[in-house]
Amino acid sequence: MNQPIVRLFMVVVVLFAGLAGATSWWTVVKADELREEKPGQNPRALLRGLKVRRGVIRAEDGTLLARSVRDEEGNFSRRYPEGGLFAHAVGYSFVGRGQTGLEAQYNEALAGEDKDGITTLFDELSGKRPDGEDMTTTLDAQAQRVAIQALAGRKGSVVALDPRTGAVKVMVSTPGYDPNEVRTQARFNAFNRDPASPLLNLATQAGDPPGSTFKVVTAVAAIDSGKYEPGSRVNGRNGKPISGVPLNNFGQADYGDITLTEALTRSVNTVWAQVGEDLGKDTMAEYMERFGFGKDPQLDYPDGQMLPSGPYRDGKRISPRSRFVDVGRMAIGQSLLRVSPMQMALVASAVANGGELMKPHLLDRIVDGDGRTTEEVEPEVQERVMKAETAAKVTEMMASVVREGSGTAAALAGIEVAGKTGTAEKNIEQRINQPWFIGFAPRSAPKYVVAATIEQSVGGTGGDVAAPIAKQVLQELLG
Repeated sequence: MNQPIVRLFMVVVVLFAGLAGATSWWTVVKADELREEKPGQNPRALLRGLKVRRGVIRAEDGTLLARSVRDEEGNFSRRYPEGGLFAHAVGYSFVGRGQTGLEAQYNEALAGEDKDGITTLFDELSGKRPDGEDMTTTLDAQAQRVAIQALAGRKGSVVALDPRTGAVKVMVSTPGYDPNEVRTQARFNAFNRDPASPLLNLATQAGDPPGSTFKVVTAVAAIDSGKYEPGSRVNGRNGKPISGVPLNNFGQADYGDITLTEALTRSVNTVWAQVGEDLGKDTMAEYMERFGFGKDPQLDYPDGQMLPSGPYRDGKRISPRSRFVDVGRMAIGQSLLRVSPMQMALVASAVANGGELMKPHLLDRIVDGDGRTTEEVEPEVQERVMKAETAAKVTEMMASVVREGSGTAAALAGIEVAGKTGTAEKNIEQRINQPWFIGFAPRSAPKYVVAATIEQSVGGTGGDVAAPIAKQVLQELLG
């Protein structure tokens, strides 16, 4: 063969190999990095956002939550028919604004990308773009409306889920926002400047003291470890020293030796703080970790939009075993403890489901343009938190709270509810509290779990502020 032709052939082969290598590098190896660039810095992502009809998002009953519309120039943009009703769960997707919520979590499917996150070579060369796939969520549209109405404009959050499957039925955070308004730069900037932080999803990103709802975790650790039984008696006198500092009961209530069941029913701080000290940091930390504390909830939701629950010091999360943690006060939801409503819903869920914590999820299924289901979520056990016998005992203790204790406002006619109230004191001088309630129903065969909280209430308690919110949501879910 002619030598110059051979050399030319080799040059062509090398150039082709280089082209193939560069293409593979940017479309496969660096694909995730390109997609995660800041809005406006990736022309390919901008083009994708404008030219692809993203798949629709629906509630479990078919209510349309998100769709794409095309303008006269053939460009698509997102619309949210329910306005702010599902803003934090669904999120938004706009060129130049980025993506949040489910829009971000399932972007590849909604945008019609292949499983590697890139379009097929044929589609890329031909200029053809497949429509995005459609998704159906686990969210209950009417229960979502009821939760927002029950919050009545107050800053707070409600989370509800099915403890048997982990399916999230309600995810509400107020104040909210209308994702349709995110399209305009002026409104987007206004949302970001708003001191009320309407873009923040309190359900997953809040870090607030849980108050006495955390006593459920302590009760589980006490009974499951074998150190205590519901009938074990502990002295509940007011002003008992905990870590060398006197601790008071709510309302300065004073008790003698009482059972753990009565201590949970009356929410006696000094009993549960003493139990926490007796269990020690290692045991408390072990059970907290089983419940999922210390990590993002295992929810199909963007990592950057979730906050791990646990003790925090100087803005940084620390171990429950840290020397800075007062284990007695942590055991009653005080000290350095900060949690999200999602995490507290998962605490109640593990108890309701016989000790097994199911992995929470917002997605039900994804369907392609031909009507074929390409992805469907199956229930998955996240952790065996406690023995079934422990769950049954703690359930009965929580049922006593609603039947005759601080949670009577959550009671339903003809359906027994198990729950726990919490009242975190945020400013004692101004009487500003954060009321909480976590619970589930029916007690004997739980179908739904609810966690509800109001961030600030003057003089309000978990029993008179948060429990009625949970009741309304449970009532709607149970029909």
